[in-house]
Amino acid sequence: MEFIFEDSFNIKNFIEQNKQLFEDTLLQEAVNVKDKIHDILTVGNIDLVNNAHKLVVYIIDEREQELQAFAKQEGIAWATHSLALSFKLEWVQAIRRTLWNFIKKYYELKKLTNIEDFFLLEQQINNQVDQFLNVFFINYSTYKDSLITAQRQLVENLSVPIIPITPSICILPLIGSIDSFRTAILEEKVLTEIGRLRIQTLIMDLSGIADMENEVIDHLMKIIDGTSLMGCNTVITGLRAEVVRKMIHFGAHFDKKTKTFGTLQQALKEYLI
Repeated sequence: MEFIFEDSFNIKNFIEQNKQLFEDTLLQEAVNVKDKIHDILTVGNIDLVNNAHKLVVYIIDEREQELQAFAKQEGIAWATHSLALSFKLEWVQAIRRTLWNFIKKYYELKKLTNIEDFFLLEQQINNQVDQFLNVFFINYSTYKDSLITAQRQLVENLSVPIIPITPSICILPLIGSIDSFRTAILEEKVLTEIGRLRIQTLIMDLSGIADMENEVIDHLMKIIDGTSLMGCNTVITGLRAEVVRKMIHFGAHFDKKTKTFGTLQQALKEYLI
């Protein structure tokens, strides 16, 4: 395909008039990304090719504020949909190389020879591309961190679900494995919620816990002691034989005020009926 060129063209006109050739060249430069363009559009509604043209216009026209806003938008979009950063980096560098190929061709067709102008243009364009990448990565990282924090808080809340059943009685059903990290979350959440909800009786159902390490058992005992210090009675239900055996060998025992029931249903019958 031949270049379309008129002597009245500036660089922006030249690229716009050769849009299809620009896209073809860009796709040749972006070896790994070109096969992912449809997937990225489907997953994140991100049109890489159209966005490339938008970025080039912002760079050439030195529209710095719009360039930064666009970089921020892109960074958040890529973080939201967990798109690979390697693809973005390769794509932007492909845009840079393609843009310089077209500038070189423009200078040849225009028969421009002023080296000083060329180097000023080089500084301007590369600074704009680098600025785009910098703002993109900052916003990608910031938004990704906020997503991870939000997801972690959600997991923490789900792992310690305190369920009010009366104004003064709550149930805490624990399911799955409990390690030192989860017991730390358990301690913080239980003590905070006792104070916030003014819980007088906390029914802790352990029927979903198949096993506990000695360190976890020790921490659990301290949490129960902590609830007592806050004026809350703890009721333990559903202890499995394996856990009880470990507690016996570990020498752990509940405070005299702590009641135990074989099942959650027995405790509810005692406290609700």
